[in-house]
Amino acid sequence: MQDDNLKDRQNKRAFHLPSQSLGGFIMEARIHSIETYGTVDGPGIRYVLFMQGCLLRCQFCHNPDTWKMGDGEKFTVEEIVADVKDYLPFFQSSDGGVTVSGGEPLLHANFLAKLFKELKKLGVHTALDTSGGCFSRSPSFMESLDELLSYTDLVLLDLKQIDPAKHKTLTGVSNEHIFDFAHYLEEKKIPVWVRHVLIPGVTDIDEDLHRLGDFIQTLSNVEKVDVLPYHELSVYKWQELGLDYPLEGVQPPTEDRVKNAEKILAL
Repeated sequence: MQDDNLKDRQNKRAFHLPSQSLGGFIMEARIHSIETYGTVDGPGIRYVLFMQGCLLRCQFCHNPDTWKMGDGEKFTVEEIVADVKDYLPFFQSSDGGVTVSGGEPLLHANFLAKLFKELKKLGVHTALDTSGGCFSRSPSFMESLDELLSYTDLVLLDLKQIDPAKHKTLTGVSNEHIFDFAHYLEEKKIPVWVRHVLIPGVTDIDEDLHRLGDFIQTLSNVEKVDVLPYHELSVYKWQELGLDYPLEGVQPPTEDRVKNAEKILAL
């Protein structure tokens, strides 16, 4: 289950935290929460880290409390690795591993490269759940990204809307750099599972689905496409944060529409 306050892990610090971090300096990142029994975030049972911070403002966001970069709790690579070790026999018996989600994990690419490097030493399967929303071809970002991808076994790539204008309305940003990221993952030969949240009247539009399906077909590294039916379970989080929920009144898609999208987007 998801551990929103991380108190148990914070209490372990006195036992796990070494005097120095990797490379002789403290490497920290802000973590929103940890789930130790994830079953929908990659193969097998997953240990899932939800990172703090995101540049997108998706109208259907399940975790709007991850948006602010300065929130969450600081953790070091060593602390997370020590915690993962406690669960190793549990999730590795299911051919599972560690998935980093968010928020947007790529905002912490440098930190996650160090984390994944240590996890690979333990034989852990590593996955990133990302929208690619902060992807940039800038040399500094690409350097960190390339190191991270060298230790990444799988990317769960959220492709939210193929149309740039509709994507901007839905998320607050355009999508050109996100689809550029998809091409880059193909160049790097990183296995990808595409995820698409199906929202009636927003992303559940046949013309857009066909365009998205055509794009996915151009990518040789996509192993799977998941259609995720929109739900309203996150509305209470928006209310608790004092935010107006943009999709108020939108109902989940029917089973027929989900099957329609799965047929159109099928590999």
